[in-house]
Amino acid sequence: MIASILLLLYAAGCIVLYIVEDIDQVLLEGAIGIVLFISSYFIVKVVFSRYVEKSINPIFRTIHDITLSQRDLRRKIDSGEITTELDSEVQMWTKNQTAEIKKLKQMEKYRKDFLGNVSHEMKTPIFNIQGYILTLLDGGLEDKKINKLYLERTEKSVNRLITIVDDLESISRLESREFKLRFEKFNIVKLVEEIFEAEEMLARKFNIKLEFASNYSKGIKVKGDKERITEAIGNLIANSIKYGKNNGKTKVSFREEGKLIIVEVSDNGIGINEEDLPRIFERFFRVDKSRSRDSGGTGLGLSIVKHVIQAHKQSIDVSSIPGKGTEFAFTLEKA
Repeated sequence: MIASILLLLYAAGCIVLYIVEDIDQVLLEGAIGIVLFISSYFIVKVVFSRYVEKSINPIFRTIHDITLSQRDLRRKIDSGEITTELDSEVQMWTKNQTAEIKKLKQMEKYRKDFLGNVSHEMKTPIFNIQGYILTLLDGGLEDKKINKLYLERTEKSVNRLITIVDDLESISRLESREFKLRFEKFNIVKLVEEIFEAEEMLARKFNIKLEFASNYSKGIKVKGDKERITEAIGNLIANSIKYGKNNGKTKVSFREEGKLIIVEVSDNGIGINEEDLPRIFERFFRVDKSRSRDSGGTGLGLSIVKHVIQAHKQSIDVSSIPGKGTEFAFTLEKA
């Protein structure tokens, strides 16, 4: 295309030379050369701009889902910004895509681990129930010493299945945000007292003392979903009891920090190894798997706690020293 235009311009110049004989030929040739140069420059610039527009705009559409206007594109080309900006944009896009792929791979691994954990958790009570029922059908039903014992064990396995399903349902609702928090003002000291009463039998079983770190007789008002906060603190206290030492303690304390109340649940139990701390809020993750199963835990409690606190747009942290104890601390809005 450019060659054709230049050829036409050259032919026009030759015709002018032939027609205009009285003009100095050298001067006229120089003028034609200048015209050809200027014309070539602008033609090349226009063609190049259109080429760049056709080549670069698809890249911008891919990266940002936008199309640059001709004015913006020409301005960037004229200023020399287009190369630097495009290089930066492509590098950033590549980095983001790499991170996204890595995240998808992690999610895929997480999904496989989760399905494996769910099947493993449900397999044990299901096999137990199957074994008890087959024993009863094979004649154990007629034996008074066996039938009641096996029916009671079957009930425990059924209750464990129900607990697993309930916890999975809670996490699914929390992650999908299908639920709505019902914010209200309530006395969190009184709420913890009620949880202490509810967990008293479990604490006796493990010989753990439940107490406050200080005297909070005046009470402390916070704002949040009372039912969800009850679930979160209940899980933390139950978890503390199950991993506590014989004759151990579980303490709950409160601290004010600006517009927030920091709730701390601590114990002097077995503690958590440093390498396990980053995974403590994962579904089904256990510090001591055998002990947790013996105590009826599903491995979902701390994951539920994390989701409840995050749903309140607050944060939760954990610190621990193996053999000395663990402390969970989370924030709530002060009422």
